Amino acid sequence: MSGLIGKKIGMTSIYDENGKNIPCTVIQAGPCVVTQVRTKEVDGYEALQLGFDDKAEKQSNKALNGHFKKAGTTAKRRVVEFQGFEQDFKLGDEISVDHFEEGEFVDVSGTSKGKGFQGVVKRHGFAGSERTHGQQSMNRAPGSVGAASYPARIFKGMKMAGRMGGDKVKIQNLRVLKVVKDKNLLVVKGAVPGHKNSYVIIQK
Repeated sequence: MSGLIGKKIGMTSIYDENGKNIPCTVIQAGPCVVTQVRTKEVDGYEALQLGFDDKAEKQSNKALNGHFKKAGTTAKRRVVEFQGFEQDFKLGDEISVDHFEEGEFVDVSGTSKGKGFQGVVKRHGFAGSERTHGQQSMNRAPGSVGAASYPARIFKGMKMAGRMGGDKVKIQNLRVLKVVKDKNLLVVKGAVPGHKNSYVIIQK
């Protein structure tokens, strides 16, 4: 799937022609620079490596700086490989937001917001216990996690309290509502994983 690297700007809402309020996310998509071209002869598959968002040369190591110099560009914060581009791009070419069109559907993946250490009610949707009938301390407790004498262990995958969020999440089939070419902005319907200014990958 071809695509671009972007940055989540934030959420807003727009009205459609029927006056319905649609929640949407604004993403700065590109411009991305082609930093490497994978070919069948050399690599065994065809793909494009794209770089996004400049950073200072001293924040990068020498090996990466040499890699970016070969493409005739500056050091980049994010580098991702994409397959399935129909056009032929060369090293150093720039791909902008006009790769997408209004009305088409895209998949957006990013790292979800970290929630820290959470209990079973918030993390797994447990109901919690009743608050009456003589119980005092089981309101949001997980309850039993396994029998004692047999199997005398806890099964793998048991839902327990723990770190929540900070996972890679992909949201599929979000409609592109607007493409603002002069500002490299993409407006998609619905929500996208991650905090503001987090990096996302948009694929179509």
